Amino acid sequence: MKVFQQGFNYSQDGDGNRLVYHLQGCNMKCPWCANPEGMDFSGALVADSEWLLDEICPHGAVSDHRVDRMICAECEDRACITEHRTKGMRLSYTEMTVDEIVRAAISSRPMFYEGGGVTFTGGEATGQFEALKEALTRLHEAGIHTCIETNGTHPRLAELFPVIDQLIMDCKSCDEDKHLHYTGMPMASVNANLRLAAEKHPNLHVRVPLIGGVNDSDEDREKFLKFFDEIKGENVTFEVLAYHEYGKKKWAECGYMYKMTEDARVSAESLKAIREGITAIGGTYKRT
Repeated sequence: MKVFQQGFNYSQDGDGNRLVYHLQGCNMKCPWCANPEGMDFSGALVADSEWLLDEICPHGAVSDHRVDRMICAECEDRACITEHRTKGMRLSYTEMTVDEIVRAAISSRPMFYEGGGVTFTGGEATGQFEALKEALTRLHEAGIHTCIETNGTHPRLAELFPVIDQLIMDCKSCDEDKHLHYTGMPMASVNANLRLAAEKHPNLHVRVPLIGGVNDSDEDREKFLKFFDEIKGENVTFEVLAYHEYGKKKWAECGYMYKMTEDARVSAESLKAIREGITAIGGTYKRT
């Protein structure tokens, strides 16, 4: 499995204290992504300008603490990471076997307090579907609480339901055109999986990343609430998260252009309206 980040996190990636694995690669390209280093399935070259040295690149791509990404795009040997080990340049991910992940989880049992366990997120966790399925199955058999965070696009997502104790799914937009425009993926597959999860999975948590100028209009809110009214149930909880730019610096480190502006910030009124709207339709709102 290609893992670009791992570590313990409390509550934000599922219930309790959890060992969280961020898996490399995502089929969506959301411009507000907080983990841009995890988007490319082949990995990203992450540069820290403070530690960049000219001599790590024999092709002249590094000069005066700057990286010429045009040269990097043509590079085949990646000498900067294959021949050098520095803080200035690294490949975004490392590889781990399912055995290694299961062993780490079992040895971490004492840390899984307050309902904790193991969470796979991304990137998009289901982008490494077969390895993910094996890991979830083995962890579930070992009695370790499992969770995934997913964008909900994978056509075989339901195969994982029996080995997922907690399922966290994004709902980025209920407008087909907007969903396709901003994420690069159609909305239909996401909503179909959300409906199926609401029907079949015992613990579904639906998250909305609220982005100014993208999905925070009155019309957007009405569409969200109409859909949530259809999928609500005792097994379903909802949460709305406000846009932030915590990942902005990482976009630059990966050589990507961050296109979000101050207009992406959402007002307290917009957040309050959709959160209270969820409660008003009889949905269960849950903060993490």
